Amino acid sequence: MKPPIRILLVDDHYVVRMGLAAILQMEPDMSLVAEADDAERALEEFRKHRPDVTLLDIRMPGVSGVEATRRIRAEFPEARVVMLTTSDGDETIFQAVKAGTSGYLLKNAPGDELIAAIRQVHAGERYLPRAVASRLAERNPDASLTPRELEVLELLTKGLTNREIGELLGFSTNTAKAHLKHILSKLEVSDRTEATRAAVQRGILDLN
Repeated sequence: MKPPIRILLVDDHYVVRMGLAAILQMEPDMSLVAEADDAERALEEFRKHRPDVTLLDIRMPGVSGVEATRRIRAEFPEARVVMLTTSDGDETIFQAVKAGTSGYLLKNAPGDELIAAIRQVHAGERYLPRAVASRLAERNPDASLTPRELEVLELLTKGLTNREIGELLGFSTNTAKAHLKHILSKLEVSDRTEATRAAVQRGILDLN
């Protein structure tokens, strides 16, 4: 008999962890070896238990699931991570895959899909639901914002003017306007309000 798939569960919501744990405990070929509620604890538990598959929430206080994945795989390149999220934004998916996740699953997925994803990832394959794979395929690779543009975008969502953004970031009002123009073009929108909406929908910004 094969040993069970050893799983690390990482989510900052206790109720969510309890629900996922209940699903996993019903599977005879799976064993929940550890839980964590933030990225630092996740890395500690990974070092301690070396799980076969890690279920990781993408949105947590402090360090995100994407960054947690980068840190885990930097130390353990063989780590297999399934990202759990409520977001199907193309940028969120892209960053998760880029960080090295083996699977990407929406939290509203049924339990049998979660189990199937774990088994597929454990077998060395990637798991991306059809809708998620489509969003990733449709993503325009030239539409990524630069780090500076992301800074400008975050400030404009707070209602700052071009002059105020320039003063905070150390450049002229004209430079702020130029950054804004590039942002609007890349997001394919016409004004600041639409830029904020598009950035949230695509997972570029998390206003929470």
